[in-house]
Amino acid sequence: MRLTILGGGGFRVPLVHRALLADTGPGRVSELVLHDVAAPRLAAVAAVLEQQAAHAPDAPAVRTTTDLDAALAGADVVFSAIRVGGLEGRVRDERVALDLGVLGQETTGPGGVAYGLRTVPVALDVAERVARVAPRAWVINFTNPAGMVTEAMQQVLGDRVVGICDSPVGLARRAAVAAGVDPATAWPDYVGLNHLGWLRGLHAGGEDVLPRVLADDALLGGIEEARLVGTDWVRALGALPNEYLYYYYCAREALAALRGGAQTRGEFLLQQQARFYEQVAAEPSRALELWHRTRDEREATYMAESRRDPASGEAEERDPAEAGGYEGVALSLMRALVRGERDALVLDVRGGGAVPGLPADAVVEVPCVVDGSGVRPVATAPLTGHQLGLVQQVKHVERLTIAAALSGSRRDALAAFASHPLVDSVAVARRLVEGYAERGALA
Repeated sequence: MRLTILGGGGFRVPLVHRALLADTGPGRVSELVLHDVAAPRLAAVAAVLEQQAAHAPDAPAVRTTTDLDAALAGADVVFSAIRVGGLEGRVRDERVALDLGVLGQETTGPGGVAYGLRTVPVALDVAERVARVAPRAWVINFTNPAGMVTEAMQQVLGDRVVGICDSPVGLARRAAVAAGVDPATAWPDYVGLNHLGWLRGLHAGGEDVLPRVLADDALLGGIEEARLVGTDWVRALGALPNEYLYYYYCAREALAALRGGAQTRGEFLLQQQARFYEQVAAEPSRALELWHRTRDEREATYMAESRRDPASGEAEERDPAEAGGYEGVALSLMRALVRGERDALVLDVRGGGAVPGLPADAVVEVPCVVDGSGVRPVATAPLTGHQLGLVQQVKHVERLTIAAALSGSRRDALAAFASHPLVDSVAVARRLVEGYAERGALA
């Protein structure tokens, strides 16, 4: 099987490669093609992969290219993890918003709208290339904003493009561990959009074990998502929120922490990754060692603003072993789709009515049954109250953003920014459009 990774010079590609090395089943990936617009980044990642596979005799052959059509030709699966505008674009997304007193974050709020406006046209071009060069390939999308980009690409590829995210997987796993059940056999009642969902139940052995977790102070307090927003609020919800809901439920605190930090997350990653790629270019023999060291630092500081202690101002340490996981979701999805290994996964897919209150063609994030015939979302109980309202409003913003990206109209972009629940003024929305345009952060 041939797997092509778009954004193949990206820092997290070695995680996917490591998962491939652990796959010993028949029909596993035998060729890995890495595509990126930056040849030096491809060379650095290729060096990491070569060293990572040093003691793996059955490792897939690795090929790199900056030619998109050549990368796609013959692919069975395409993994899309591109970052349009690079980390420099992310820095602008964050800073323009923060300078106007609204949330500056990569996927949530106005930063996510700006990122979507810039990314959707490129994602659609990729989809058209796939349709032309590799029409039978499955596309697994991790390009952010993942739900929005998946929905845009489905205009060309239909259900052959599926979005993935590791946040629901991590949330369900933490809840299962707290309840003392096997995460691999627990069925999550999870529903929402990408970076905007709730774990409402967790079924194992014929029992919903989530109420037991919610009722126990010690168990609930040990789950990171509950600590982020407060156990009292989690109990009021009757559900565990995705970690990104921190930006909605604690918007003032999140904004204050982001504005008070010495640098934004994008600025940190830009500096850190520039150093990594420079070091690998200078000492390619240490590529894998440098990657591990950089990754540990990266994961320990993930969402640090949400884990900052009010008294000390320091962020709680995050265990790198707790991080990641999207590579496992991607591999499980590939196995199911290409090798017919039936599985159940939380994915970003066309809902088809699985989430009442949303259009049937809207991409939602829900549990799905996957096998060689495709992906089938499982119908969910209706969202109610603020959850339904928030999901409907953000889905409306996603669709406005896709329309604005296709039209190139500033009026359409204004509608997207002004409709977002984390933008509190139409006047601010106008200034966001102007600010992103002036700093070249829009397409």
